[in-house]
Amino acid sequence: MRKSTVTNFHQIPSSSANTMLKTLFCFAAVFLLAGLPIQADDFDSAGVKIHYTVQGTGEPVILIHGLYASAQKNWGFNGVIADLAQHYQVIALDCRGHGDSDKPAGEGDYGIKMVDDVVRLMDHLHLPSANLIGYSMGGMIALKLAATHPERVHSAILGGMGWLEDGSPLQRVWENMGARGPSETNSAVLRGFADFAVTADQVKALKMPIQIVVGERDPCKRMYVEPLLQIRPDISEHVIAGAGHITCILKPEFKTELDAALSRNLAAH
Repeated sequence: MRKSTVTNFHQIPSSSANTMLKTLFCFAAVFLLAGLPIQADDFDSAGVKIHYTVQGTGEPVILIHGLYASAQKNWGFNGVIADLAQHYQVIALDCRGHGDSDKPAGEGDYGIKMVDDVVRLMDHLHLPSANLIGYSMGGMIALKLAATHPERVHSAILGGMGWLEDGSPLQRVWENMGARGPSETNSAVLRGFADFAVTADQVKALKMPIQIVVGERDPCKRMYVEPLLQIRPDISEHVIAGAGHITCILKPEFKTELDAALSRNLAAH
């Protein structure tokens, strides 16, 4: 039996206590304002347990988080799930190697298999197609899925990400990536990013509506977004002033723009 622990706020410095209370109130507000039931479940993706949640009804929207994050860290705490669930069926998964999903250790257990997980999740939920919103790593997964399974993607929003070109120096950087980042993260996750690369022809062939939301100070804007806009100038880009790669998802404008971009994508399809 787990022993419960009660925090005595009188023992915490006032500044820290105030910050803690504000954070708790913020999280509570997100869930109270949503007022919608949340379905949390797992499914088997070719032997790997993938955790996901479903909230709201309507047009399906799949949220794919970034590296070292989870559905809750990337989309829950900042209110994106609660906001979108007012109008859509929001499906948020923990990618393999993250959150409450399994964390296989094999060298070939990531990369394209992370794309396959999203497709299998759609099959599991009986969704012929869906709208994708991916941030950072999730944006790579979303674009790769759009290129390899265009019939399954109704529209796509890439947050903090653009195009990883097949055969480019950036792809080779990911292929040669060693053990970096938090110690609990398998380096195979990082090297698997090379699988997310797509060719220029694949990008040019995409017919579904695609939009980009990126921070003004995000280095991915130069490395990935600008190359995408060079070959697809028709793709809309929204830049959030003063935001970096990590801070972008915390800006109120990020949540507002995702909602607006999704509305534009659905109207354009």
